[in-house]
Amino acid sequence: MGVVGNPSDGFGGKTIAALLRNFGATVTLRESRTIEIVRHPCFDPLTFGNLSHLVELAERDGYYGGIRLLYAACRRFAEACRERGVTLPERNFTLQYDTNTPRQVGLGGSSAIITAVFRALMEFYGLTEEQFPRPLLPNFILEVETRELGIAAGLQDRVVQVYGGLVYMDFDPQYVAQHGHGRYEPLDLDLLPPLYLAWDRRGSDSGRIHSPVRHRFEQGDPEVLEAVRLWAGYTDQARQALESCDWGSLAGLLNANFDLRRRIYGDAALGERNLLMVETLRGRGLPAQFPGSGGAVLSFSAEAAQVEAARDAVQELGFEFALVTPAQYEHACAAPG
Repeated sequence: MGVVGNPSDGFGGKTIAALLRNFGATVTLRESRTIEIVRHPCFDPLTFGNLSHLVELAERDGYYGGIRLLYAACRRFAEACRERGVTLPERNFTLQYDTNTPRQVGLGGSSAIITAVFRALMEFYGLTEEQFPRPLLPNFILEVETRELGIAAGLQDRVVQVYGGLVYMDFDPQYVAQHGHGRYEPLDLDLLPPLYLAWDRRGSDSGRIHSPVRHRFEQGDPEVLEAVRLWAGYTDQARQALESCDWGSLAGLLNANFDLRRRIYGDAALGERNLLMVETLRGRGLPAQFPGSGGAVLSFSAEAAQVEAARDAVQELGFEFALVTPAQYEHACAAPG
């Protein structure tokens, strides 16, 4: 979950992100005679009660569940092993997944599944950071979506899913070109104030949100390049605010981060319901900004009455609202979102 910085950091900027205990993906991998990828009964159905049920699930979850993520992750893992000169033992497995991350709300649900697959495969085949150094592992995870599946995405979620906790990231292009990865600095989780998340069960299409601005960035659009520079500045200022417990400055930076995003992406891309969540939280005195590509809104407050008023207002409009808990990694084969 992004706290502050440029969206999905596919643009060479900076960001701060946190791993969440509330949501996550789990992969179960066991040795078997053949390789088998097991469909999830809820997210990968091929049997429906009736046509209305089929339509309802298609509208809610789209036409692609998690099965393609597992398939693509296994292929990219095998390919990455060949690229790195790693010879895998002849062992087959059965692979299945589960997740409780809300779909299509920018909380890294897909990347969490892929990260869990990579970690499970590494453990199954006895691989360590010697074969897949921690700073490089997010690159391979990202390539499952960008290279294998053609999904627009950035490194932010994959980095924090690999590192855990709270991470400051700097994707300076010169540093990345020299080292093959960004600068990743773990921060103390205790620096964070109480964080709250509002999200829309209907979800949001992150590919639609990212694509036009990504194209403008690649074409050298001065407005987008300046926005990336400003987002990087907000990230550094937010780190200072966290380290000095300056919640007033942090709130202003979150709002500024979103306002710049709104100006660059436009209201149509961000979506009416996303904007409604932001405006509702701000109307109750809380800062608000996207923690990902859209569909969820991050806020914080230490005032119980203020949080209660915001929660009631958000829920009355049909959105979800919850306190979220940042977390360190606890198990090598689980990837909280």
